[in-house]
Amino acid sequence: LACCPSPRAPAPIEAAPAATMVRISAVALAALLSAPGAAAMGANPIRKVVTLLQKMQTQVTEEGKREAKLFDQYMCYCQTGGKTLEASIQEAKDKIDADSASVKEASELKAQLESDLKKHKASRDDAKETMAEAKAIRQKEAAAFSKSKAESETNIAAIKKAVVALEKGAGAAFLQTPAASSIRTYAMERANLPDASRQELVAFLSSEEQSGYAPQSGEITGILKQMGDEMAADLADAVKEEEGAIKNYEELMAAKAKEVETLQAQIEDKS
Repeated sequence: LACCPSPRAPAPIEAAPAATMVRISAVALAALLSAPGAAAMGANPIRKVVTLLQKMQTQVTEEGKREAKLFDQYMCYCQTGGKTLEASIQEAKDKIDADSASVKEASELKAQLESDLKKHKASRDDAKETMAEAKAIRQKEAAAFSKSKAESETNIAAIKKAVVALEKGAGAAFLQTPAASSIRTYAMERANLPDASRQELVAFLSSEEQSGYAPQSGEITGILKQMGDEMAADLADAVKEEEGAIKNYEELMAAKAKEVETLQAQIEDKS
């Protein structure tokens, strides 16, 4: 690490005391020599120098130990500090990796939400379009049924009048009514009759005078009753079919309305 110097051993403890002792010896000797009365006073100059040197050696040795201790502490700090710095760097790298992963995940989630939102909007619009188309078709079918039902009821009522009139011998009078014209038109265009019966009935309904017709023969009456029964059965089937169409329409609209509501909630939740 840059903060740590290259490991090196501290200077030998003995080196410092040796140099110091040389300097001290010189000073001590000079001092002793400058004191001419020292020997006379009973002091031993050499002993004093030795004692002084020993004290200095002890002091220098202690200082060397303290310096060695400080050096060891410094080296320990460099080593532990370096490890701590490496750990901090690794922790920062790990955090960067985690943040990058989080950003990627968030980006993917955002893209998914945008895709889901687009699909939900398209599905909602499709459902609304289906509802609009179904409504238009239902209205058209209902109008067609209403018209067909009214015509069928009119024709059935006309046939009943014709049967009653023929059974009473009032066929000639009936032929002058609009009901006779309606039956003739239906017989020519829509009635499910054998050709012979159709021709006979149309011929009868087209005659202005039927004084020679004998109702008791019952031939025309029978044709009219058969045609009336078939029309009533067809009308009943048409009514049943219309009721089924209405039920299917209502179920479809309810399902699509629920679908639109659900999709709208999802769109609002993800917007």
